[in-house]
This record gives sequence, C-alpha cells and structure tokens, in this order.
Amino acid sequence: MKHIQIISSGNQEIFSFAHPIGIGLIESAINLTRLVLFDKPDFLIFIGSAGSYGKFKPFDIIKTKTASNIEHCFLKEKCYTPIDNIISLSVSRETIVNSSNYITTSKKMSKKYLTLGIDAENMEFYSVLRVAKEFNIPAIGIFVITNYCYKNAHKEYLQNLKKAKKILIDYLIQEKIIKEKNG
Repeated sequence: MKHIQIISSGNQEIFSFAHPIGIGLIESAINLTRLVLFDKPDFLIFIGSAGSYGKFKPFDIIKTKTASNIEHCFLKEKCYTPIDNIISLSVSRETIVNSSNYITTSKKMSKKYLTLGIDAENMEFYSVLRVAKEFNIPAIGIFVITNYCYKNAHKEYLQNLKKAKKILIDYLIQEKIIKEKNG
C-alpha cells in the first residue's frame, strides 16, 4: 500500500487528517523538507484555501500540479529572477496557482495574473511542488476558493473559511481521499 501524506499549511487550516507544514514559502519548504527526510511519502496531497484572481468563484474546488512564484514587481516589469518561476509536475496544461509571501488585494493586479494564465493564489503551493520535485515525489494540490484577491480579500477569507473547509472535507470524502468527517 502506498504511503500518501496529506499536508496543509496549518494556522487556521488545520485538519485532523493532514500534517501542517507552516505558513508561507519559507516555513512550508523547511517543514516539508524535514517531513520528507524523516518519513518520505510515495505521494503528497496538499490541501487548503486559495484566493481567486477572478476566474473561479468562492467555494469552487481546484485540483492542480502546477504553481508559480511571481511577485507583483515582475508584473510591473520592475524586477527579474534567475529561478524557474513556474513548476509543474504534469505534462498537461492545468490551472496555475501562484505563491508569494504576500496576498494580492488589488483587482488590477489580479487581472494581470489572469493575462499570464494564472488563476489563483495560495502562499505555500510553489514550495510544496518544489520540494516534491527535489525528492521525486508525485504531488497534487486540492484547493477550495475562499475569496477573490481584491480589496477585502482577508475579510472575505475569514468569513468563508469555515464553510470552505467543510466543502473541502466533503470533496475529499466524495473522492475517497479520506474516510472521516471530522476536520
């Protein structure tokens, strides 16, 4: 039987069946690397919330193996990076989830991400895929949209999180990823 590890960021996104790895790009990379070094799974499933740049509605579910690490300064042509800022563990064209240590709160910037084919954001997913790739572990992200990445993003996230977690748990049960109902 394969060792499948379900992980989440933690903080407000704690689930009884998921190992929390921390908030943001750095904490998640460090803690997931530690987890993988001591108990390497055969497959990683990262679950959690994501903000929509406008394509998806709150409470939609996204499944993807593709993430980017693009900052606003890149969209404004004010910076560059020597790293590969898009990572995909799939050969098919999928939804791209952007990761940054900052949450987008601008409809104008959200539209710029959409023009690049990037549809949502989650702070940790790029790190998750980067660690998975480094250790040759297949991985997927399953997200529930909690908010739009507009002015009131944080307020909308907080208002929708409880319902979003329930929807995510129900989805995981329906897909036979988990058996239990408690979150």
